[in-house]
Amino acid sequence: MAVRAVRGAVQLERDEARHMDEQVAALLAAVLERNGLSAEDLISIWFTATPDLHSDFPAAAARKLGIVDVPLICAQELDIEGAMPRVVRILAHIETDKRRSEINHVYLGTAAALRKDIAQ
Repeated sequence: MAVRAVRGAVQLERDEARHMDEQVAALLAAVLERNGLSAEDLISIWFTATPDLHSDFPAAAARKLGIVDVPLICAQELDIEGAMPRVVRILAHIETDKRRSEINHVYLGTAAALRKDIAQ
């Protein structure tokens, strides 16, 4: 079994806690589904949010999904002029038998523009 990393992102339409919960939950569900994973395969998740998001911690959505025994941490993205606003990104460390080339990184909606090279 190998340790791999899965990346993903979603752009929020607005800075509201409920909306963030919904969008982050959708991102996490897509990462798990597209990679054939369960919460048991998660080692840790690093969340970042752009500086314009203040309504809640993105990790709170994971806890509400029942991901309660996985280390989670939140950080603020760099404040780069011209960067896409209202974006939550994840870097999830997982246990899997998949090769790196088999990992499906997930960029939902308009966030797909962030990484056209790896977005599914």
